[in-house]
Amino acid sequence: MAWIPLYWRQYGLQNFLFFCDLGNLFLAAALWLESPLLFSWQATGLLLFQTLFTIDLVGALVSGRHLIGGTEFMFDTQVPLGIRLLSLFHVVTPPLLLWGIWRLGYDRRGWKYQTLAAWIVVPINYFWRPEQDVNWARGPFFREQQAVPGLLYLLGYLLIVPAAVYFPTHRFLLWLTGRWHPKG
Repeated sequence: MAWIPLYWRQYGLQNFLFFCDLGNLFLAAALWLESPLLFSWQATGLLLFQTLFTIDLVGALVSGRHLIGGTEFMFDTQVPLGIRLLSLFHVVTPPLLLWGIWRLGYDRRGWKYQTLAAWIVVPINYFWRPEQDVNWARGPFFREQQAVPGLLYLLGYLLIVPAAVYFPTHRFLLWLTGRWHPKG
């Protein structure tokens, strides 16, 4: 209950269009409804990135260096400690997603729903307050890319991310759930 108003005050409305923050809302619904589709949908979009977030955060805590990047704000004293602590949801998300899928099963439609969500959310972020670069709609690591025209980058993102992240995650989750619940 505290997360939404505190994040809204700290970061503004557009922050809720980050897949990780939007995912929190869907995960709340997935838990409430015990929905394999909602867990699967969020897993195909969040599992890889939240795991990388966790690796970067642990790496920075242990070595003082960000191995990947993306967790620098967790060490920024300009960001209130309470907000940084609330941001630890990124670390809890991967095990929660896997637990939900283990318990309820994997819905094969999840990656398609995540692709559709990306096709809606990323263009909104591309055009609305582009300086925020939410979900890397304008360039990786929150830096607007200059290598190709912006709309070509956006089109490439909308094709490459589903093919290189969502579908392989879908295949991994199919394999994993097959090992958890073998048929026969």
